[in-house]
Amino acid sequence: MDAVRSTGAAVATALAVTGALHAVWAATPWPLRTEAEFADAVVGVGAEGLPSAAACLAVAGALGSAAYLVGARAGVLPAAGPGWLRTAGTGTVAAVLLARGAAGPLLFGSGRVERTERFRRLDRRYYSPLCLALGAGAGVVAAAGA
Repeated sequence: MDAVRSTGAAVATALAVTGALHAVWAATPWPLRTEAEFADAVVGVGAEGLPSAAACLAVAGALGSAAYLVGARAGVLPAAGPGWLRTAGTGTVAAVLLARGAAGPLLFGSGRVERTERFRRLDRRYYSPLCLALGAGAGVVAAAGA
């Protein structure tokens, strides 16, 4: 498997798993024990600011679509529709992930957007770097895909 296919497979898998986790969050705060703990670690707000189940499912669907676009562009999933749409879609996935990864430290780390300390720490260590890595991978696939 060449580098673009491997990168596409890894990015698509990570996006699909993250999408599945968002679908789970529509019904439960797993793997955390309580909604308050979930709100603190994953959303960075009090329990009253939790997203609705519909919002969680919408994000899950968007991540599933992103996983398909990257995987199909990389040639690891069957391609459907016009090639230009997969290319543009994968480029959009890359741009959104890179923007989220860069915006995290700027918005949450600076205090421009108020979040809990636990969320800010997790965002700095995991959430933003993961978005940057996935965005870079999706960018490689968009530029050099199958």
